This record gives sequence, structure tokens and C-alpha cells, in this order.
Amino acid sequence: MAWNEPGGNSNDKDPWGNSDKGKKNNERPSQNDLDETLRKLQDGVTSLFGKKGKSGSGSGGSGLPKQGGVGIAIIAILIVLGVWLYNCVYVVDQQEQAVVLRFGKYHDTVGPGLHIYFPPMDKKFQENTTKERSYSSTGQMLTEDENIVEVPLTVQYKISDVKKFVLNVADPERSLEQATDSALRHVAGSMSMDQVIVSGRAILATDTQVRLQTFMDNYGTGISVTQVNVQNAQAPGAVQDAFDDVIRAREDEQREKNQADTYARGIVPEARGQAQRLLEDAQGYRDEVVAKAEGEAQRFNQLYAEYRKAPEVTRQRMYIETMQDVLSSTSKVMISGDQGKNSLLYLPLDKMLENRPARTVNPSASSIYTEPAANAATQSSASSTNAATRITPPSSRTREMR
Repeated sequence: MAWNEPGGNSNDKDPWGNSDKGKKNNERPSQNDLDETLRKLQDGVTSLFGKKGKSGSGSGGSGLPKQGGVGIAIIAILIVLGVWLYNCVYVVDQQEQAVVLRFGKYHDTVGPGLHIYFPPMDKKFQENTTKERSYSSTGQMLTEDENIVEVPLTVQYKISDVKKFVLNVADPERSLEQATDSALRHVAGSMSMDQVIVSGRAILATDTQVRLQTFMDNYGTGISVTQVNVQNAQAPGAVQDAFDDVIRAREDEQREKNQADTYARGIVPEARGQAQRLLEDAQGYRDEVVAKAEGEAQRFNQLYAEYRKAPEVTRQRMYIETMQDVLSSTSKVMISGDQGKNSLLYLPLDKMLENRPARTVNPSASSIYTEPAANAATQSSASSTNAATRITPPSSRTREMR
């Protein structure tokens, strides 16, 4: 039968061992039971710190508030101590470094990892030393030729020495901005307006970076300037249109110069090649004329030797060869009549050739048309020696040769 089942169970007890004899079902715990429970809790807390709590029912309710206040204070101290220890531990990332001050004086520089410090005695400054930072500004500068230009630029930098960055200067990045303006004005003041805007932009950026880094080193800011970029510098708005015209004119001038240089580089080698070709042609012509003259002289000497051996035969052959050369290059032929007659026969070969119908011939057609006339003249000269003698007497040519 269950413990709370009705039926007059004489051993009617609850699971916690408390008997219901003399008690009603709706009876609440007494004040003494609550005091006893709090007392046990306080004894357990005090025993945790090496003090043994007092036990017994004779303690009464008068000692409970004092012991409970001490326990609460100890718990509060433990909570504050835990929070303080939690705040003492910090982590430095791989890209960071931290500077620790103890009582306001430099103590240590720590790298990546888990570290501990003890505020308020210690104070830490944690900075990223590998991050590339940038600063941009735009200002009007006075150039060497007393013109005003607007120069926008961007400075890229990073922290090279975290100790100097934290301790030497109160606001190192503000010092960087002011030093940038000073360096840029100094460099732009030593250059002309044309150099700043057109041709000397790279030089302006390089010189500004060198001077700015010198300022940072002298101030001891721990900042390293990695690059200075000078953007599109321009004249003030009031004179911008006129200055743009000047720039366009200079660009046109430079373009014309480039085109002239290109033309010169193309025409000069060609002219030199033509001159060299003319020199070589002249040299070849000279060698040809000299060789031909030498050949004619040698031929004449050989012909003279043969003439001395057989004058009549040589003279007749020379006459025939001469007539062949002359008549082969002309289109008009004069033929004398028979012996004892003084008539001349004229053959207009040029007219005869013009009246003939055109036909396709090979490139040597001229020799085909002139060759019959030369053969006819040769045959006429051979058959009528007297007629040939009347045209050009061989005896006169012989006397001239002698």
C-alpha cells in the first residue's frame, strides 16, 4: 500500500521520513527550520576559507545577520577579484604590438600572444604595426615662378617603432599631416608651375617623400612613410581654361616634333640608300666605259695587224660591216642603179611597215623587219661593187686610216 494511500496505515510516512502525526497537511515550515538552513549554508561558506562554522541549535537568531553579512562581503570580494583578473589578461594579435607602462614609466614592449598586466598600476597601448595607413590632403602651393597650383596628394605610412609612436609624440598622426604640408610646400616652391603640373609630378612625389621621412625621423614619431602619390595637380579655377589651352598647345608642339623625328628617321636612311646606289651606278658605268674603251683599242690593234697583212680584203670587209651597222638601224634605204646608169632607188620601208596589218609577233620583231633591208643592202653591195664605190669610196677610208 502506498505511503499516502488512505486506509488507516499506522506507518504512514512521507518519503523524507517525516511523520504526519500531530501535523496538518497544510502546515508550513517554522522559522526555526529556515534559520537552521541559513546557518548550515553560512557554515559551509566559512569552512571554504579555513574557518569552521559554529553548529548547534543554541546559536539562536541573533548571530545569523552578522555571519550572513560577512559571507556576502566575501562573495562580493571574490566576484570583484575575478573580474579584475579577467581584465588583466589580454591577447596581442599577430599583426600587433603592445607597449606596457608601469606607474607611468615605460616597462616593456610585447609581441603577439597571451599576456597579463595589472591595472591601475600598469597601462597598455596596443597598435597594429603592419597595417598600411593613408592620409590625403589638398592644398594651394606657391611655385618658384610665383604661380599658384592646387596639389592633391595621398601619403601611405605604417608604424615602424611602436614605442616611439606611443611615447615620443602626443598625436603622431596629426604631426604627420602638418609635416606633409610643410614638405610639400618646400618642394613645390622650388619647382616651376609647368614642372608641378606636367612634367615633374614624379619628382615632386619623390622629393616630398624624402623630406617628409626626414621630418618624421627628427620628431621621433616611429612612423615610416612608404609612398607619396601626387594626383592630378592643376591651376586654380579662375585660370584653368587658359592653362588648359597652354597645355594643349604644348602637346601639339610635342606631337609635331615626334612626327618630324619619325619622318627624319624614315627619309634620311632612304636618301642615304639612294646616294649609295648612285655612287655604285657611277662606279659601274665608269668601269663599263673603261672596259669598253680598252676592248675597242685592243680590237683596233688586232684589226690593224690584219690590215697590214691583207689591206684590200680587210678594207672591203670593214666597209661591208659598216654598211650593215648603218643600214640595220634605219628605215630608209637608197639603192643605186646598174652600172652605167646614174639613177637611185628609194625604198620607204617605214611607210611600208606602217601600211602592213598588225599581227602578234615576238619581242624581236624589229630585227625581223630591219634584217631584210640590211641583207638586201649587203647583197646589192656585193653584186655591184662600182655602185657601192660611188656611195662611199673605200679608197678614201683607206687613205684616212693611213
